Formats: sequence, structure tokens, C-alpha cells
Amino acid sequence: MARPSKCRRICSEPAYDSFTPGGIACSGKIILTVDEYEVIRLIDLDKLTHEQCAKQMDISRTTVTEIYESAREKIADSIVNGKNLVISGGHYKLCDGTASDYCHKFCRRTEHTAQNAAVKTKGANTMRIAVTYENGEIFQHFGHTEQFKIYDVTDGKITNEKIIDTNGSGHGALAGLLSEIGADVIICGGIGGGAQSALAEAGIKLYGGVSGKADEAVKALLADTLDYNPDVHCDHHDHAHGANDHDCGSHGHSCHSHGEGGNCSEDKHGCAGNGGHCH
Repeated sequence: MARPSKCRRICSEPAYDSFTPGGIACSGKIILTVDEYEVIRLIDLDKLTHEQCAKQMDISRTTVTEIYESAREKIADSIVNGKNLVISGGHYKLCDGTASDYCHKFCRRTEHTAQNAAVKTKGANTMRIAVTYENGEIFQHFGHTEQFKIYDVTDGKITNEKIIDTNGSGHGALAGLLSEIGADVIICGGIGGGAQSALAEAGIKLYGGVSGKADEAVKALLADTLDYNPDVHCDHHDHAHGANDHDCGSHGHSCHSHGEGGNCSEDKHGCAGNGGHCH
């Protein structure tokens, strides 16, 4: 029986999930997995050696070399043959800050932990509402939001407000971030199916398809007059990720597994290795 492959530790999911050639209309699509993306980032951009990359990703140097060669071939195929490049899937888990000894820069997950600690613990009778946020408006792509505005509500009144940064978290990690800070509700614009599943698993109520001022949306929610779309989806997101794509984990420690053998159960939300679906 084949030995299960080990989850590859990555710093964060990519902020940009697809690239399309300009010029002549392209044909075909190349899928670069998230762990392949991470190896390219660490070796070609951050200039780590294969050994350093292996330590940071918690895998063997031989595995790093195999992933690196596969990723380079895919990128070359995309550039030379004009194929769409989509970053999606793979067999990975998000770093929880424990790789700080190997990182060559400040760890984003450690920054998340410090920032989340600064968010006050909510009271037993407090509802915490999060809104995708940009310059006072509701940001329209959940997976690419750089900020959340957090509202604490007690007895139907807003008692506290705070803006937090997502620090480059990708689609799946955002649900984990919201869960960590104790969010009960999220108001956003477009959102993909995988992120919706992650939010539901975390017990976070979704109000999607909302636009306009963040403050006004929260007031409308409290007045039970919020105009939202219960069947919201995100075209920008869905073309690159399906409902069972790398959004499957609602927890920052879960292993996201797609198309490879073996299970990885870093927490109670672990992914099945045969097909990439969450339980």
C-alpha cells in the first residue's frame, strides 16, 4: 500500500489565483497547485535553498525538488503555449506560526495571532459582525479582502468597532480568521462556494451580495431591512475554484487535499485525501 503523502506547509494562500495570456486568444488551462506555487515563491522569489524550503514546508528536500521541477514545467507551458494559469488545489496546510524558526521574514500567521489577541473577547450576550471592508465600503470579493471591519452588538446596539487586516490570507484562511476572532456574522459582496462551505462549517452566518457603505449595511441588518442575496456567488472566484477547491478548510491548521492519496487530519476539520472534500 502506498505511503500517504505528507501535507505541505505554506505561509498563506496566493492573493492572485489566475493569470491569462494577452494577445492571441489562448487555449487550454494549466493548474498550478498551491504547494507548487509556494515552492516557486520560496526558491525563485525569496531565494531559499531547496533544503531551507524543505524545512519551512515541513517536507523532504527530495519532495521539494520534485514539486519545483513540476511547477517550473507548468509555468513554462503556460508562458510558451499561451495557456491560462490557475493556482488551485494541492496537498497542503496553512502555517500556524510554528515555522518561525525557518522563516526568513516576519511570519504572517504570528502576526494574525498577535492581531487577533488585540480583538477583545466578546461578552456572552454580544453578537460580532464582520464586514469585508475598503474605504468605508463593502469590498466585493470576499477572498481578496484586505480588511474586515468588526462590529460588536449588544441589546441591538453597536457597542464597539474595529478594523483588522487580513495580511494576505487567501479564500479558505479567511473563514479560519473570522472563526478565531469569534465572528457570528459576515456581510460581503461576492463569495465562492468553497468559502461559503467553510463559513457554514465554522457556524458563521453569511449575508452575501451586499454593496454600499459598511456602517449602513450593519444598521440595516440590525433593523432587519438588509438587502442581501441568499444565493450569492462570485464569478471572479468560481472560474478558478469550484465549491470543493482549496477553500475546503475553515481552520488555519487543516490539510487541504486534492487528487492525492492519504488523509491529513491536523484538526477536527481535516480533509479527506481522496477527492479533497471536507467532512
